[in-house]
This record gives sequence, structure tokens and C-alpha cells, in this order.
Amino acid sequence: MFQSFARPPVEKRLLGSRMESFVKCLKDNALDGYVIAHADAHQSEYLPADQERLAYLTGFTGSAGWAIIHSGKGILFVDGRYLEQAVQQIDGDVFSMVDVSATTPAKWLKSNLKPGQRIGYHGFYLTIAQVRKLKEACQAAGAELVSCPVDLVDQSWEADGRPVPAKGQVFLQDEAFSGESSSEKLKRLSAQLGESGADAALLTLTDSIAWAFNIRGNDVAHNPVALAFALLKKDARPILWVDGEKLSNSVRSNLSQSVDIEEIADFGRSLEAFAETKPAILIDPDSCADAVRLALQRGGATLIEGTDPVVPMKARKNPVELQGMRRAHLRDGAAMVRFLCWLDQQEAGSVSEIDAARKLEDTRRETATADGMELRELSFDTISAAGENAALPHYRVMEHHNAVLTDNSLYLVDSGGQYYDGTTDITRTIAIGSLDAERKQRFTQVLRGHIAVATARFPGTTTGAQLDTLARLPLWMSGADFAHGTGHGVGAYLCVHEGPARISKAGHVALEPGMILSNEPGYYKPGHFGIRLENLLIVEEATAVDGGDLPMMGFETLTFCPFDTRAIELDLLSDPELDWLNDYHHEVFEKLIHIDLLNPEEVAWLSRATSPLMRKSSEQIA
Repeated sequence: MFQSFARPPVEKRLLGSRMESFVKCLKDNALDGYVIAHADAHQSEYLPADQERLAYLTGFTGSAGWAIIHSGKGILFVDGRYLEQAVQQIDGDVFSMVDVSATTPAKWLKSNLKPGQRIGYHGFYLTIAQVRKLKEACQAAGAELVSCPVDLVDQSWEADGRPVPAKGQVFLQDEAFSGESSSEKLKRLSAQLGESGADAALLTLTDSIAWAFNIRGNDVAHNPVALAFALLKKDARPILWVDGEKLSNSVRSNLSQSVDIEEIADFGRSLEAFAETKPAILIDPDSCADAVRLALQRGGATLIEGTDPVVPMKARKNPVELQGMRRAHLRDGAAMVRFLCWLDQQEAGSVSEIDAARKLEDTRRETATADGMELRELSFDTISAAGENAALPHYRVMEHHNAVLTDNSLYLVDSGGQYYDGTTDITRTIAIGSLDAERKQRFTQVLRGHIAVATARFPGTTTGAQLDTLARLPLWMSGADFAHGTGHGVGAYLCVHEGPARISKAGHVALEPGMILSNEPGYYKPGHFGIRLENLLIVEEATAVDGGDLPMMGFETLTFCPFDTRAIELDLLSDPELDWLNDYHHEVFEKLIHIDLLNPEEVAWLSRATSPLMRKSSEQIA
């Protein structure tokens, strides 16, 4: 099993003890406070176990968050996905919680620091842009932001059983899946460097490095990346800093044909030595660690700030990557159908959240094998959430907290797989028994928002923020909303969350053809139930609209798996929405039966699950 359910919660007593030790450490270093982000030196979303500093000190295990330790107390900052979870995990006597959408760490520092106070941070775990905001806030309060040469959380953790760093092997991503050789990618990147006026570009994001060099790794759970840094040069061979123990002889030999390989332990010294040649280096202030900036400036380099040049290239998938993603999603859709068919055969109350998650992982593995492919990993820990647990958008089931799927309730399952040819991410919410009117109403409103995004047509400069409203409008009209974005970018056998584009209130990057985004509106009623419906979409080239003045872009749906029609209130769907649903279900059936991964029983179940919904002849809704 890729997913583990055995991690126990940190005892509140232990959290208090850790905080006492850390506060003493701050006093020993003449500091009044400290800033901690959920991050490593590469700004990874999912972290190796030895990089989970925020979880170690606070008990909070979500994939995004901040903490400020100040005057012996802690403040935890989380977004709307994790508000309920954080309350359950932290010690309320030690930490207070803040919604980061209302109060950012910088805003909090500005309002709460006193003149003369010193707030520490470690420059490898905060970006250049983050440090600037924090420094401005401290200065506005008359305080000082202090860069610590050693991370103080690490210092405390080393004496308290910190896990050993990951040593996953690096392997090559075959061009049959990448669609372009590493040498061709590097040529394109070098040409772009020339246009920017830079002599080199520093890459610190692991997925940027994986994409540019056609490598994958096993250092981070769920994300097939290796912990590494890279320097692209306009007129010379690039440098790749990576732990040499992770390279087999064949991988090293292949990479060495076009790349200079150096040990990651020598990264700081080597980078500073290169900076002494006075080059102009492109760095991304939103992803590059502040400590790296300081090293480059010490060496004398001229810094040019801009977007990591790999990020937009990687987001626009090439035809081979898109075809691989299509195949991966058909395979994954078949796995989901096999799982849902099995689930429908189980008695209410006989299946736990862990039972369901294990069954789904096994089904993905078996289906991939039948298709001649390998399930390499899950793309994230399956969110298997029954009843009220589904009201936590990023709920994580564990052995100590494992509910049963009971009658007359909703079950939410958000999951995905990593295959050589693609990355998947799908959410379905399933009716267990009969549903009341409220649950059906909310399910249908979420579905209507999903359909609105899936059918959208939009001009070429449209951003995700402009489309986000479409997903929310049916809920807004009834006085409801959801506290997360509608969609995120997705990599091709890379990270399940990928920039730069997203469909959210903060999604200000224009959508471009070839980008892959999720479409996942939801609704959550704390203590009762949660609903989310997610497909992945490909942004399509602009085409003409009948009777229109401008060509418009749109979306191709990647995900093929039925929505649970038992949870739909048919009267709330318009005729065009119903037509879309029936057409989608017809396509689901036709595509999945023709890839020969379902047995007759599963085909029969799929036929029933995708049967057209029909109104009475007099019931037409505009």
C-alpha cells in the first residue's frame, strides 16, 4: 500500500513540551519570535518526513500553513480547507488559529510586534518574496527580521528523533511519455534566456527540474520528483546538483552527456563560486529561497527577477503528454467504475473509510496491470470521508479516526494515481442509501457549478479568477459558498498541484491551450456532510462560435466516471444542464467499455449508472 493509516496524532502533552523547548531556544538566540512555513528549500507542497517542521511543532499535518511563535505562544495560519482540521490537531492552550485569507502572517506581525523585537527565520525555507513582505511588516512595527544561519526548529528536532532524509532513486522519463527530449527542452530554455538578458537561470522547484531534464524521483510522497537544484546557462552546459547516491550508473551516464552533475551538498559553495564570475542570473522570487539570493549576492552576481522559465512551458502540455493523460484517465476511470460497482454491493455500515481507500488503491493497481501499465504511486493520500468527515475538505482518515459508511448519508472520495503516462485526480460524492432534500439540493447546486465551468467558452486572455464565479453562482444564489479554489493545474506524471494557472479568486494567470486544470466545486456543512465533484479539463485552442464575433477557447473533459444520479434533484437542473449530464454519461459509457478493462458485471453496473435521466414530458426547464 502506498497510503499509510497508522500515523497517530501528536499528544497535546508532547506539543506543549516541544513548544517549551523551542521558546527556550529562541531566548538563547536573543529572539522574541520565529516564523515557520510549511516548506522545504524547494517550496514543495508535499514534504519528505524530515522536512515536516510545522507538523513537528504544531501537530497540524495539512499541506499548507504558517506558524509564528511570539512571546511564548504560537499562532497557526491556515486557509479555508484546513480550518476544521487544524482545530482538531493543535493544542488550543499553546496555539491560537488564524484564517490566513483574513490575516496573513505579515499583517499579523505588523499589528502585534513591539518596537525593538527580533523575529527569526531560516532563509532556505522562505522565498525572496515572502521575506520581503515579512521584513516590511517588521520594519513598520519598529521590529527586526533576523536571518538565522541554522533553522531553530531543525536544531530542536535533531535531539528529538528527526527522521532520516529521503534517498529515493532518480530515473529517466522516457521520451515516449515526455514527447520531447531533454536536449530540445534545454535549447528552448537557453533561447528564452537570451531574450531575457540573463546569462543563466536558477531552478529550485523540483518539478521544473524533473520536466527540464526528463527525470523523475522518489524523494517525496506522491510527487515523482528528486530533491535537486539546477542552473541553466545560455551558452554552456547546465549544472544539476543532486545526491549522487540516487543516480545509477546508467542514469548518470545518460545525464552526463549534456549535464554537469555535482553533489547537492556542495550547492551553496558551488553556486557562490559561479556568482563570482559576475553573471546575470534569472531567479524567481516566488519560489527561490532567500538564502540562495544572499549567496548569489555575496558572490557578486547580478540578479534578474522573473518567473521560473520552465513553469509556463511545463504547464502547456505537448501532444504526446496530452495523449498520455487521456489514456491514463481512461484507465483511471475504469478503476473508479470497478470500485464504485464494488461499493454499491456492500451493505451500509459494513465498510469503513480505510476499507474503501484500500479497495480503491488495490483496484487502481489491478486495473493498471491489466492495461500493461504500473501504478507508480497515488497522486495524493486518498480523501475517504464518510458523513460529517466529508465536511473537512482535506480530511485524512487514520486508524484512530476511521468512520463507517452509514445508511442515508454521503460518502466523498477524492483520489488519484501516478502512472508513467499521466497523473489523475478525481472526486465523486456517493449516496449511501436514501438522501434528504437538503443533501440532494446541495449536490445538485455543486453539479450545476461544475457543469458551468465544463461548458464555458472564453476569450484568450481569460484568467481562472474570471471563471471561478461560474462554479459558485448556483450556491451563491442560495446563500452558500465553498472556502477553496475551484481548480488547480495538474502535471503530466508530475505534481498533482501545478502552477501557474488555477481557477480561483486568486487565479490571475491567463489560461492557455494545453494547460490541464481541475474543476472541483464543493459544499461543506460542518458537523454534517460535504460534497465535491471533480473532473480534470484540458484548455482547448480557440475555435469559432456559431453567430459569434470572436473565436473562443473552451475545455475538453479528461475524466470519465459517472456522477451519482441518485443524489440529483432533477427539478433543479435546466434542460441544457441535463443534456450535458446525459451526453457526458453516454461518453463515459462508450469510452470505458471499449478499453476492455471492465468485466460483464461492471459493464452492467456502468450501464445503469449512466442511463439517461428523463423528465416527465411536461417538465422542461429553461
